[in-house]
Amino acid sequence: MRKIAIVTGCTSGIGFEISLELARRGYDIIGTYNTSLEKICSLSKKIDVVGVKFYYFKVDLINNLDIDNFCSYIRNNFKHIDLLINNAALELDCEFDLKTREEFIDILKVNLVAPFSLIQKLYKIMNDGIIINISSTDGIDTYNKLYIDYSASKAALINLTKSLSITLDDVKICAICPNFVNTKSVQDMNQDYLKEEMKRIGQHKLIDPKFIAYKIIKVIQSDIKSGSIIVVEDSYE
Repeated sequence: MRKIAIVTGCTSGIGFEISLELARRGYDIIGTYNTSLEKICSLSKKIDVVGVKFYYFKVDLINNLDIDNFCSYIRNNFKHIDLLINNAALELDCEFDLKTREEFIDILKVNLVAPFSLIQKLYKIMNDGIIINISSTDGIDTYNKLYIDYSASKAALINLTKSLSITLDDVKICAICPNFVNTKSVQDMNQDYLKEEMKRIGQHKLIDPKFIAYKIIKVIQSDIKSGSIIVVEDSYE
């Protein structure tokens, strides 16, 4: 029986590459997106070439009802999910004094509460499955003055991963923590600021999103311990 993977934020640079690599490995893909129907169509065409099934759903991860409806559909239509990748994330770069309470809460909703909700609602159909949370080194030790809310959410996601590893008996859960990845949001940053930040944290080059997909495959294929936190550096192994 073909395996099934859920990838949230499947139209992003990282989510796109994860979805495509898993499809190449024979997984049927269930992807969520929020705004980019054009990118969904592009991913769908690439997955069609591979020959596996691709189901996609518009889900606003800030909206509790959207999450509830999505999870209900999954539970009612799929007997088992093998892999859940909590990849979708929200980041809003601005100085500390300009950040608003509402924006901070929205970031927590997408980056922390949504993964919690998806795991809570789906883990019972994931016996012997794997959950991978995409966190960040900003949640460990690199930090960033423009992304304090993002960093806080990613630190909490790491903690959630650790806590759930001793809570969920029949599901393995891990977190992958990259530093700067070559995605559109990073490309759109002030490049002088980006260079300064990369120098500050000792990162020599941007990580290719395909490398994140590669690391996920390595995690799936390994006997890695539940609760493991995998830091992704800026070079291939």
